[in-house]
Amino acid sequence: MASTKTNYVFERVEKKYLLTKEKYQALLKAIEPYMAQDEYGMHTICNIYYDTPTYDLIRTSIEKPKYKEKLRLRSYGRPNKKDTVFIEIKKKYKGVVFKRRVSLTLEEAERYLNSGIKPKKENQIFKEIDYFMAFYKPIPKVYLAYDRIAYFGKADSNIRITFDHHIRSRQGDLSLGKGDYGDFLLDNNEYLMEIKVPLAMPLWLVHTLSELEIYPTSFSKYGNVYKQSLLEMRREQRCLQAY
Repeated sequence: MASTKTNYVFERVEKKYLLTKEKYQALLKAIEPYMAQDEYGMHTICNIYYDTPTYDLIRTSIEKPKYKEKLRLRSYGRPNKKDTVFIEIKKKYKGVVFKRRVSLTLEEAERYLNSGIKPKKENQIFKEIDYFMAFYKPIPKVYLAYDRIAYFGKADSNIRITFDHHIRSRQGDLSLGKGDYGDFLLDNNEYLMEIKVPLAMPLWLVHTLSELEIYPTSFSKYGNVYKQSLLEMRREQRCLQAY
């Protein structure tokens, strides 16, 4: 049964880092005086990303515009039809991330997103999602799951650090209820870290990253799945042409 997390509105700066297993372990030790692991421990996050038939949203995102947005359906663990899931609309403007989401059962969410059958709930966030759906007419394109450990600041719980491992994806069986299997995106010894803060990082964290020579990177899970799929399609086309 899927677990739930109930924050519905987020505004923050997010930075991503790719870590080797060695740097991951060194960083965990370094942040121990300042950060505590959240109550969920290691948990699996599952997502369905929605896009236009021609991948307009992710193609725009890869070009790094000042403003971009995306829509996904998310669960914590593999949900059953009556379990709670979240429809999330995520916007990024000049480096600041705005995330808004609503909760529904998996059955309600899939009826709404895939068949246009609106749930009885109605609020401002739903209106934003309705507009997004009407404007882009998105369809499910990619399933993405990963195992996550999250930490929050002991002095300031708004400071969060997450570590994602075993990032996996598929482009078939596009339902959260179909299991969390997929092709791995990174090497088994690589971790994707995200630092999420309201404004600026605390100095102790800046110094820690500098000492361990950990530097930010541009890494989109969905973007990398799209790039890999595009490369694979091009290889297949070249093979057919050569044949």
